[in-house]
Amino acid sequence: MDETRFYIAGARFDAPVLAPGLYVVATPIGNLRDITIRALETLAAASVILCEDTRMSARLLDHYGITARRIALHEHNERAKAEEIVRHVAAGAAIALISDAGTPLLSDPGFPLIRAMAEAGQPVFPIPGASALLSALVVAGLPTDAFAFHGFLPSKAGARANALAGLNDSRETLVFYESPRRLADTLAAMAQTFGPRQAAVALELTKRFERVHRGKLADLAEQFSGSETKGEAVIVVAGAAEAAIPDAALWQAELASQLGGQPLRAAVDKVTEQFGLKRKEVYDAALRLKAEK
Repeated sequence: MDETRFYIAGARFDAPVLAPGLYVVATPIGNLRDITIRALETLAAASVILCEDTRMSARLLDHYGITARRIALHEHNERAKAEEIVRHVAAGAAIALISDAGTPLLSDPGFPLIRAMAEAGQPVFPIPGASALLSALVVAGLPTDAFAFHGFLPSKAGARANALAGLNDSRETLVFYESPRRLADTLAAMAQTFGPRQAAVALELTKRFERVHRGKLADLAEQFSGSETKGEAVIVVAGAAEAAIPDAALWQAELASQLGGQPLRAAVDKVTEQFGLKRKEVYDAALRLKAEK
């Protein structure tokens, strides 16, 4: 049986021979039509397809008549299997890596394998395609010139709060993945840490019931607090606003006033906190004022 073929709407296509290497293949995040021709050719021609869950991947592979051998590669076995996979590629194998949906390694298994391939000097080829991260970002209505992806936040409330606190001053748009059962709690925690920032929640992307909810974090938290949400969610949050630059004449006048009634260190500390300035800048200005007197 010729296994290096795939089907689109009943029409057969033969896949070209692949060069040896590991192929990181993006797959649809919901709609099976969101796959590239190159991805189908790669999956059909691969000697082995490494799947996060072979049962999940079967829906896609069977839909396109791809019969390549499938092996499970997930967070519990990827480190143990990495060396073996590297050896197979070194011997001339062309192996494909896919996750349950979207682009592998983005909150999905695969990093230890890619690191092992790189350290062994073996080729790794990206086969780009669907990504929930980018799909949500472009429809959120928030700045896209600079953004940071933070995957899934910790599930425990304390750890989640600490993680969010560390991002409070980040100016870039923030993108997170979240499970439906934790969505409301996470939005509430974000509202408490980030305040009234604009955000978007994208659900069921590319699927029949795709929807995007936009608004302030507190309003979104309330919206999702009383209903059961289905499907993985992507949360996109506006970055911190740029702080206004204090008027130099104003804070320097206040510094001069403070220096008149208390020690230099105390005056510097008070003005630094009051105007949100860097302490060294205020300290240097205080020394200059002292020298002028």
